[in-house]
Amino acid sequence: MSEQKADAKGEPKPEPKTEKPDPVDDLVITHHALRTRAGEITYTARTGRVVLREEEVEGDVFKGWKARAEMSVTAYTLQDAEVTTRPITFVFNGGPGSSSIWLHMGLLGPRRVDPGDVTAPHPPPYRLVDNPETLLAVSDLVFIDPMSTGHTRTVEGGKPKDFHGFGKDIEQVTELIRLWCTREDRWMSPKYILGESYGTVRAVAVAERLSTRHSMGLNGIVLISSVLDFGSQDFEFHRVDEACLNFLPTYTAIARYHGKVKGRLATLRQEAEAFAAGPYRTALAAGRRLPAKERAGVVKTLARLTGLTEEYVERTDLRIEHWRFCTELLRDRGLTVGRIDGRFSGPLHSLIAENMDADPSMDAMEAPFTAALHHYLRSELGSTQDLSYEIFASAIKEWSFKEFEGKPIFVADKLERVMRANPHLRVRIEYGYYDLATPYHAAEDMVAHLRLPDEAFARIEHEYFETGHMPYLHEASRKREAASIAAFVSGR
Repeated sequence: MSEQKADAKGEPKPEPKTEKPDPVDDLVITHHALRTRAGEITYTARTGRVVLREEEVEGDVFKGWKARAEMSVTAYTLQDAEVTTRPITFVFNGGPGSSSIWLHMGLLGPRRVDPGDVTAPHPPPYRLVDNPETLLAVSDLVFIDPMSTGHTRTVEGGKPKDFHGFGKDIEQVTELIRLWCTREDRWMSPKYILGESYGTVRAVAVAERLSTRHSMGLNGIVLISSVLDFGSQDFEFHRVDEACLNFLPTYTAIARYHGKVKGRLATLRQEAEAFAAGPYRTALAAGRRLPAKERAGVVKTLARLTGLTEEYVERTDLRIEHWRFCTELLRDRGLTVGRIDGRFSGPLHSLIAENMDADPSMDAMEAPFTAALHHYLRSELGSTQDLSYEIFASAIKEWSFKEFEGKPIFVADKLERVMRANPHLRVRIEYGYYDLATPYHAAEDMVAHLRLPDEAFARIEHEYFETGHMPYLHEASRKREAASIAAFVSGR
């Protein structure tokens, strides 16, 4: 038993405080080979956590370079490649609060999950397969898990909620990219950012911060299922009528998929888009001034284009909200359709429910992706991390958008800024016809209102898929999407 020392008054002296060790990067390195469409490649994989630090200044006094977070990443680099010509692509999903699992294991990584298709899903324990279409064939890859997702956490004593917001999220992801490019000597590499869903908000804002804060120029941004103007799809506070107009073509596509509307997809979409731009817009703007005969005509057309009954359309006051659409479309069959991907359907928890209690498209995806990632990290990439890999961050109860207080989230101006500043920056935008999370017509509307010179629009490419929010959940679409992204990153 150790003897405790006393001070001059005979009182026990407190034990001296011991400094906690500073966290350090913890990356596991493995080496692999893969046969791709372009031939066999050998590559290095690194997975684990990278420590991010911030300068701490109190008053005018510099207090040091303090560790704030340990960011979860998985990176792939081709062996013996010339870094000044080899592209590098930084990838993340959205949420906010989603890890990068979807793009990592569904589309871009060298190994991927095979969940089956919407009409023939595979049962547990699912399958992990080689991905000959991996983007690694033409670009090094860094998959990033934002705060509280994946294995990303604050350092001991930190408060995760301090990082759960638009501004701090952009700061952290930007810093990780800057740090990675500095340590890996990638400042002279062709650089791309690829984001999906809320990750498109993050991608554009990070690109703008890299440009204005660090003078880092990018070669391209890939936006999968984009939403840069939340007001274009806001059913709650700001522009309800605008959301109704932008969602209508997607309602029509999904209703057709499930046999509620008859006709060719292209023809029906064009009719829905034209109706939204004309009679429907006029009717919503008129409100109670709309004559009864004209209103009856709008109700009839809306019912025909959405597969809903005229009685239901009338009860919505011509304004069909998307969660309710998912619940109502197949109510007569006891089913609901997916919000993330309207091709999916699942049983309603109640035949009189106003809203579905879960998204059947997410129910179909989460288990196979989660199983594949956990197996892959440990058995093939050598991770020994016991910390829970958060697919969706359970720690995030609220996400701060204080920068947009009193107005919709809007970052299209940041895209305008980086495209004006960098005349070589190219942008690729992908749309899914069955996507009710980020409807394609709302994204088209955002592009149509960009304040850019004509030449800048020539640097924006578009591609459409007969899928939902994640085009790669359909095998033929996945292969086409992968080839198109590879061509974009290769500059072809």
